[in-house]
Amino acid sequence: MAAPLVRRRLRLKPALVSALSWQAPIALALARPRSGLRDAGIYALQMWAYIAHYEMPNDDPDRLLARVRVDYPIRGDTILGLGETPTVRLQRALGRPGEVRRHDLVLAWVHWSWFIVPHGSSAYILLRHRWHFPRAACMMAGVFDVGLLGYWLLPTAPPWWAGKIGRMPPVRRIMVEAGEHFWGRLWRPLYDFLGGNPFAAMPSLHFATSVMAAHVLTDVGHVEGALGWTYAVSLGFALVYLGEHYVVDLIAGLALAEGVRALGPSAARVLAPAARAIQRLEPGAA
Repeated sequence: MAAPLVRRRLRLKPALVSALSWQAPIALALARPRSGLRDAGIYALQMWAYIAHYEMPNDDPDRLLARVRVDYPIRGDTILGLGETPTVRLQRALGRPGEVRRHDLVLAWVHWSWFIVPHGSSAYILLRHRWHFPRAACMMAGVFDVGLLGYWLLPTAPPWWAGKIGRMPPVRRIMVEAGEHFWGRLWRPLYDFLGGNPFAAMPSLHFATSVMAAHVLTDVGHVEGALGWTYAVSLGFALVYLGEHYVVDLIAGLALAEGVRALGPSAARVLAPAARAIQRLEPGAA
């Protein structure tokens, strides 16, 4: 648990942080008897390790900047947008430079609510559909963790950054404009706290985890599923319009979520022996 907190102070190598932090969920399983609270703690520790690995590429900003890819998603979205990226088209049609309109704020809130929706969906399933939680939590964690590979191997600039450096027509970062408009002086501390890697764009884990949330909610009820899919579609539109993601990022995120869901049963069979070994060592297992 401590490794992500002290990694900068102690200058820990990423491999060591990985070796330490990914042990924490297993350690909790071995330390406490099985319960809903312990299940929630295991999920939280897995996400704690994820956050550290999400931020680590940006520990050396100059090195990350030297590796960042800018042009390939622009080419892809230009093809999809028939000569112009969908972000530029949407901002020209719906936005007004220098003005935060009502729908800008609404879509910004859709974006901000992402910090609650995937984990809130997992918490809902834990509280209301306990027996579905292990599978739902593993699927959600799988999307987060596999998505990290893209952030480490293929750091990719989002539209607002590409427009800022002149690689495409100017793109407003409407989410930031709306944040400054709505939150005032509180915005900068909030943004600094939540933003840990500016080039974590491919695949879009915002969209991928929202799609997975829609899937796991559909597994427990039609109403829950309808709400989940409504949110996922709304978020996808918001991410493109706000200048946070390209459409190709969303396509990659969708493919990631569907791939994890499709391969889940096979992965479960491979991991089952390790899971049973851990379960035999749990307190009260006898």
